[in-house]
Amino acid sequence: MPKKISLPNFDKKLLPGLGLCFVLALPCWFLGKLMPVIGGPVFAILAGMLVALFYKQRPKTQAGIAFTSKKVLQYAVILLGFGLNLSEIARVGLISLPIIISTILTSLIVAFVVYKLAKMPANTAVLIGVGSSICGGSAIAATAPVIKADDEEIAQSISVIFLFNVLAALIFPTLGGLLGLSNEGFGLFAGTAVNDTSSVTAAAAAWDGMHPGANTLGTATIVKLTRTLAIIPITLALAFWRALRQPGAGANGFKLQNAFPMFILYFVLASVITTLASLLGVPTVVFFPFKELAKFCIILAMAAIGLNTDLVKLIKGGRQPLMLGLCCWLAITFVSLFMQHIMGIW
Repeated sequence: MPKKISLPNFDKKLLPGLGLCFVLALPCWFLGKLMPVIGGPVFAILAGMLVALFYKQRPKTQAGIAFTSKKVLQYAVILLGFGLNLSEIARVGLISLPIIISTILTSLIVAFVVYKLAKMPANTAVLIGVGSSICGGSAIAATAPVIKADDEEIAQSISVIFLFNVLAALIFPTLGGLLGLSNEGFGLFAGTAVNDTSSVTAAAAAWDGMHPGANTLGTATIVKLTRTLAIIPITLALAFWRALRQPGAGANGFKLQNAFPMFILYFVLASVITTLASLLGVPTVVFFPFKELAKFCIILAMAAIGLNTDLVKLIKGGRQPLMLGLCCWLAITFVSLFMQHIMGIW
């Protein structure tokens, strides 16, 4: 008789948890398509937390849930690289660099100051600061494995970022009109002051609806993608900082291979592949499946994070993270507008 083919034991242990996360992620992915201002990752975290309230004992699914919340999250970040065309960013995004750098530095400084004054958990402060300054959930997804954040810290940060994403998408188009921003100015404002890509798109689309022929969506998206590149230096800096703070990390204890997050290298390689392919005439639609898979993997990982999160504890500890998110959001909004003013754009 032919030998029976079976999956390795390790894979078998992962399947129940992976299956549970997939069942939760699939409807959340569709809901995110219907309501992009909220987004699939937020739906997935909420769904996971609600299931966790009633599904306490899960020895068979725990290995798969842990794998999804850690490893699948890293795979999602790698796949996000296929959505970055570096040549397009260099062509259009350079004008926004002073504003991007100013808003990122502002958010990180505000996060550090509030962290010190409020004595809040360091990982949560880092995740909210990075998520506010760079690109919301994607930046949190990239940073969390580097600083060894736990699932509750990730869920808390994503929830805070989501709240101010929605507020920005709803308020900024009207605010931009009241301030008299030009179409280019609002594209820069949305791309630098709104956290998540879906909310940037929603805000820019709302502006275009209010100003026919404005076409700010393209400008805002390119600026947002330029911001996304900051994931690379920020995560590398955090990785080295964390490695140097480990016990015995002196001249003999520090090891580059232990500090360097390899999935960030693969993220860079993916963006380089996309750029080279584009220069060779390969249509960008070829990389669309990778971008969609990246989004789904993030939703899958957020479902796992929700399953590992205590909703009651999350709500009780939410005051400080909300305060930090508000401070970062207001500071970025002000600096983005101020930089446009001194640059003569607005």
